[in-house]
Amino acid sequence: MTDDDLLPPMPDFDPKATRRAVRRGVARTAITVLAALLVLVLAATVGSGLIQRRGDREQRMTDVLGTAFKIYNPAYDIDIRSRGATTPLSMSFTVAARPMRAFGGFTEGYGVEHVVTQDFFGHVGRLPLGNFAGTSLSRALMNVGTTLQRKEDSRKVLAGIPEGLSALAVVEFARPLTADELVAFTARHKSHAEKVVLERRPGSMPITWGGTTTWDRAPMPGEPGEEHAIEPVDGNKLDLRNFRRWVGILEDYDDDNLHDFDLSLARLRKAANDSLAYAYVDSWARIGQLREIIEDPLVRTVRVADVTYNLEGP
Repeated sequence: MTDDDLLPPMPDFDPKATRRAVRRGVARTAITVLAALLVLVLAATVGSGLIQRRGDREQRMTDVLGTAFKIYNPAYDIDIRSRGATTPLSMSFTVAARPMRAFGGFTEGYGVEHVVTQDFFGHVGRLPLGNFAGTSLSRALMNVGTTLQRKEDSRKVLAGIPEGLSALAVVEFARPLTADELVAFTARHKSHAEKVVLERRPGSMPITWGGTTTWDRAPMPGEPGEEHAIEPVDGNKLDLRNFRRWVGILEDYDDDNLHDFDLSLARLRKAANDSLAYAYVDSWARIGQLREIIEDPLVRTVRVADVTYNLEGP
């Protein structure tokens, strides 16, 4: 008996059975590959999300980038609505921005929503508004420190507007005031320094702080971290204190992102250390009140950005 006699007989070739076997093999291979890819995608998504949200990274994103966005847009009232979705490549949060208007004037509901994104490596994406906003208040703030609209020009503007109208105005000082001097000035004129300009930067947007342009997690009077409640007249002192606190949480590695917001650590730290008021924004002023303020020797000029009707026409 030969070895060939020990082998079982070869079955007849069946093309249909062969095709079925090939299809089953291809299907099993495809399912295995797809399952492996699905596991990898899920692992990458979950793992990336965990990496991006590690520690307080998500909270710090809104603390740093959210507040920087507010400083980037001082002509707007801005609320941070919520944190957005975390993808394998980015985190984001939503803000609602509404242009500041004179008190009692038309406002655009609750504001237009925008999304601010930070990528996997911590870099901020393309930003809305900012230097492209071009509102009348933005232009007034960029003119702080310039020779545009001198005191006599402001008198003429104010004289041509009915004194009973509410105004949104930027009051610029002849010299920067300390926090105590600012409080005394606003108390004397019964004015509201909602946002304070903390540097002179002619032709560019200066660092401006106050109102809704604040660090959302700053301690309030009476809370832990605040020694005692602060009287309403001292609200600007509280704002400046919170500005210094916010600057204190910034790290050197934040500087790259801050440049995207037209800011820098050097400028922010200088403004925090100096704590000087070069101008302020008041949306509650009356034209008659501004006519008195313009005559104060501490005032360099007053720029009206809006009244209860649209200064820029239809």
